[in-house]
Amino acid sequence: MQLETKRLILRPWRDEDAEELYRYAKDPQVGLPAGWPPHTSVENSLEIIRGVLSEPETYAVVLKETGLPVGSAGIMRAGHGNVPMSDTEAEIGYWIGVPYWGQGLIPEAVEELLRRCFEEMNCTGVWCASFEGNTKSKRVQEKCGFRYHHTEKDKLIELTGEVRTEDYTYQTKEQWESRRKA
Repeated sequence: MQLETKRLILRPWRDEDAEELYRYAKDPQVGLPAGWPPHTSVENSLEIIRGVLSEPETYAVVLKETGLPVGSAGIMRAGHGNVPMSDTEAEIGYWIGVPYWGQGLIPEAVEELLRRCFEEMNCTGVWCASFEGNTKSKRVQEKCGFRYHHTEKDKLIELTGEVRTEDYTYQTKEQWESRRKA
């Protein structure tokens, strides 16, 4: 499955993306705020493409201009996300390489994933989460219409072994529809 926006193509990750993935995912400014350790090599990135990034509804965020991936965004369903959810809900997660911060690319990708969730996957609501201090992620959620739901303190992050505080936001299909009409 491939999705498209004005500036982006959201498509499945491929083995040949490993070098580009490593280029951005080795930076601790990218993974640590999202709860995963920096990638250690192109081979490590390839393993991650074949594992975590091969999950259904996980997309490489590819710039139409270059044809190269600069980040990742995905939809998780019940049993796969960070929050307990019903079968009619989903969770959206994302990250982007540092050189592309502040350009509105992730909000553009998230808006397309919200459209997919509500129009094609018949979701009634969508969750999003970010760790305390990740102001860039919180800004994406605000821009995309998510509303604060709750905070979980002292949460063990398995991939990094850290204990952190995570804030959860939520958006209903009705909220999304009214935002689109505005």
